[in-house]
Amino acid sequence: MAYTDVLEIAAHWAAIVTACIAGIAGLRFWMERRAKRRKLERYLKHEKDKGTDKGQRTLLHLTSRLAMTESDILQAAFSSRHIKTRVGADSETKRADTLFLEYC
Repeated sequence: MAYTDVLEIAAHWAAIVTACIAGIAGLRFWMERRAKRRKLERYLKHEKDKGTDKGQRTLLHLTSRLAMTESDILQAAFSSRHIKTRVGADSETKRADTLFLEYC
């Protein structure tokens, strides 16, 4: 077996291993995003089912309760069919200043 044949076989194996690792990484990324979305949905549904209010929560509240970043929460909310965003206005200026997330 020539040296070039060994290199060719190694190159094929490297391509196969790279494809497998990329597939596993993609699957893990998808599963993490799904887990964060479901965590947010469950929390907001639980808060709404309590019945004390509409179940609307701000990003700051959700960040502290769910131990997720604002970016993660917004990604999860915008990818969910069950979570709607609501805008809260300042009582003095009547301008939007708060973003609420609500399970619908």
